[in-house]
Amino acid sequence: MSPEEREALPPVARLMARLCEIPSPSRQEGAVAEVVRAELRSLGAELHEDDAATTLPAGCGNIVGRFPATAAGTPIMFAAHLDTVPVTGPIEVQAVDGVLSNRHDAILGGDDKSAVAVIIEAMRRVVAEGRPHAGVELVFTPCEEIGLRGAHVFDPAPLQARFGFVYDHTGPVGDVVVSAPTLHRLTATFVGRSAHAGITPESGRSAVVAAAKAIARMPLGRIDPETTANVGTVAGGTATNVIAERCTVTAEARSRDERALTVQLTAMLDALTWAASECEVDLETHVEKEFTAYRLGESDPQVALALGVLRGLGLPGRLVASGGGSDVNAFIRNGFPAVNLCNGMVDVHTPDESIAIASLEAMLDVTLGLIDAARDGE
Repeated sequence: MSPEEREALPPVARLMARLCEIPSPSRQEGAVAEVVRAELRSLGAELHEDDAATTLPAGCGNIVGRFPATAAGTPIMFAAHLDTVPVTGPIEVQAVDGVLSNRHDAILGGDDKSAVAVIIEAMRRVVAEGRPHAGVELVFTPCEEIGLRGAHVFDPAPLQARFGFVYDHTGPVGDVVVSAPTLHRLTATFVGRSAHAGITPESGRSAVVAAAKAIARMPLGRIDPETTANVGTVAGGTATNVIAERCTVTAEARSRDERALTVQLTAMLDALTWAASECEVDLETHVEKEFTAYRLGESDPQVALALGVLRGLGLPGRLVASGGGSDVNAFIRNGFPAVNLCNGMVDVHTPDESIAIASLEAMLDVTLGLIDAARDGE
């Protein structure tokens, strides 16, 4: 994109393009975090940052920009994450027919820099216009893409906001995510016995064969409307002429129904145990909860405020369920009410990722509408 083309973009799209072209895979968010800090300082925000950079470790801590109230009402928070999934190529943002994408065969990074740009630009408008507000806090988290780690260690107690809004979900602007799953990550290592594959294969016990048998026995994919399961990686063996002594399988199960999730995890663990016994190998397993499910309703204050603003803007305000997690899972677990609003991202985590400039501008209107409604609502 030429400097002239970039200058012709609306301010929110221009800021997003700038942020996207700063690679920030999880644990390498330092450079983009510095730009965000500079933007917040330029807007006169009170800047705070916790020690997540050292405890995770992460490329930065959880960054909070506080804008003290200038009017009565309900203080609110907006949040977005600074990290992306791994970056496999250069990022050069292009605008084609009103849609932003990466000119190269790699992610754009609009997940979640589209949200970062929107909430910063909204506060730029608030400050420039002297727009009265009841107090706004912006929270930028690291390491969301590797288990919501920044949000998990974030302490919401110092926040003045009563509740918050996260923009981090595909789907049309106007949809509200009111439920998301619990996710358990499963790591299983089979330990067999090595042997020469061509001379004494009978004396070996293949960990790879055990892993294959276990995977073949597991229920995977979409289990029911609430539950999914997947095997992500299989790693083991040293050479084709050596019976594999070790093989590690990583998998996950997630569900919005805790009972169904327990049943699914049990089935996966049973398959692993059966395969280890069948192949006469040892088995080591580890299960870790990555995030916890939540369900919200129209009566929850953050949902009610969002629906009022969305429908007032002529947007559907449709309530949807998600199979993915977001920082909202961690915020709610930590005792802070929040809700995830769809923001028009398309094909995230892929080289086809894009977002329409119109979606960015619509979310800017939503953000300003929420700020106004929170001021007028008390």
